Amino acid sequence: MKYGKYFLHLAAFLLALTILVLPLPAQAQSAATINADYENKDLTAQDFSDKDLSYKVFSNVNLQSANLSNFKFIGANITKVDFTNANLHGADFTYAFINGSTFKKADLTDAVFEDAFMSKSKFDGADITGADFTFAILDYNQDRELCENASGTNTITGVDTRDSLFCY
Repeated sequence: MKYGKYFLHLAAFLLALTILVLPLPAQAQSAATINADYENKDLTAQDFSDKDLSYKVFSNVNLQSANLSNFKFIGANITKVDFTNANLHGADFTYAFINGSTFKKADLTDAVFEDAFMSKSKFDGADITGADFTFAILDYNQDRELCENASGTNTITGVDTRDSLFCY
């Protein structure tokens, strides 16, 4: 079992390396031509609970103290979004690309980050009880930092938070 965890880390690393090294398909748009669905917005303390904005693009959005419980960000592109003190209980970030965002003191209980790619994002003081990070790609040592407060089992996926982060 000990070597299984190392194999999964290696597989995740190789997947990330493949994504970063191989050229994109010809039909892919460049970052400069992608229009954000939500850009430069201040949505502080708004209630978006139970909404589904999967596969949308969020750029430079302030969602501090917003209620995003059970929100669906499936496949979303999230860049420089401020989720400080946001309620993200049960939010679904499956397949999301999250870059340069902050989850400082956010409620991420039972959130799902399966197969998400998270780079340059901060989780300082976030409550990740029951969050599922299965096959998520995190910055170097970010999983170690998250392991310091990881506990619980996700009520949606049934996955233990510590197992999904490979805490050992």
